[in-house]
Amino acid sequence: MDSLKFYIVDVFAVDKYTGNQLAVFPHADSLDDRQMQQIAREINFSETTFVGDPESKGASYPVRIFTPTKELPFAGHPTLGTAFVLQQELIKQPIHRLDLKMQAGLIPVNFHYRGDRLDNLWMEQRPPAFYETFTADQLAEVLGVKPGDIDDRFPVQSVSTGVAFIIVPLKDLSAVQACRINQAAYWELVNPASAKQIMVFCPQTLQSQNHLHVRMFADYLGIPEDAATGSGNGCLAAYLVQYQYLGTEDIDLRVEQGYEIGRPSLLLIRAKRNQAVIEVAVGGRVVMIARGEFL
Repeated sequence: MDSLKFYIVDVFAVDKYTGNQLAVFPHADSLDDRQMQQIAREINFSETTFVGDPESKGASYPVRIFTPTKELPFAGHPTLGTAFVLQQELIKQPIHRLDLKMQAGLIPVNFHYRGDRLDNLWMEQRPPAFYETFTADQLAEVLGVKPGDIDDRFPVQSVSTGVAFIIVPLKDLSAVQACRINQAAYWELVNPASAKQIMVFCPQTLQSQNHLHVRMFADYLGIPEDAATGSGNGCLAAYLVQYQYLGTEDIDLRVEQGYEIGRPSLLLIRAKRNQAVIEVAVGGRVVMIARGEFL
């Protein structure tokens, strides 16, 4: 294997050294599956992406995503972070849209500018699918909280916009902060389930300008807790519309995540019902942190 250039970015960043870390390897066509997994394990971020060259000028970039232990068909912060690196380091000129070809399908990323400066990137996620539901008792045991901490006005349910998450509505910030995963109960729950990741949320926030506070747990993927989860927040956005959690089928919200693990993050979520389909978009800021060479 020849040496490979790579880049490190912070995605859904509030500032430098916040948000979710991502390593991006462009021109990675020479790598096989085993090498990609080894590199992702060596980097040990929640995800690392490997980008192939497009088949022709103007075609989409093929992207593969690896956690330290598994390959994923889609993930949110790797989508935005990879698109940012391609625009900044390979394309090197302002663009308004870039399509990334992932195992889950073609994911469009839109670039929004403030004057000449790139501001936020937005991804359009796939229409949501709603799967099995769970009881408050099941999730309370997994999360180490009381069943009464779970808001029983809304279901605990698996939702997917490319990757499935178990969405758990909690009543308040203290309940979200109290979550501690019971490993035995977690594995018993997720082994037969369509979703292996758990996202909890509540309407109380640490920052007054934000609307929701969330945490995400994914030991199945080798990620005990994630700093910022674009795919999971897309599922959350669809859930909020499906059940009119805020009394509306059209939302535009600021979501905070990562505070419990020292990586404050800000995710922007939009969703609305368009006839029978819920349209979902997730956005945020990306910051370049490092450029390097993998030997």
